[in-house]
Amino acid sequence: MAKKQEFTQGDKVSWDTSQGKTHGKVVKMITEDTEIKSNTIKASKDNPKYIVESEKTGNQAAHKPDELEKR
Repeated sequence: MAKKQEFTQGDKVSWDTSQGKTHGKVVKMITEDTEIKSNTIKASKDNPKYIVESEKTGNQAAHKPDELEKR
């Protein structure tokens, strides 16, 4: 099994959305359930997620490591 890619706070990343590729930065990695805009994001040490912030809108979202690409 391939090792999951790891990111650090401030890393510039991109990810796919229904509107196309979006660019932003990593805010933090989460390893426990977290709420963003009234949505519960499921995360654990074995299944971490990254909170990313869009450079265009400033909105934050959670993504799995394999959904992100370093720029």
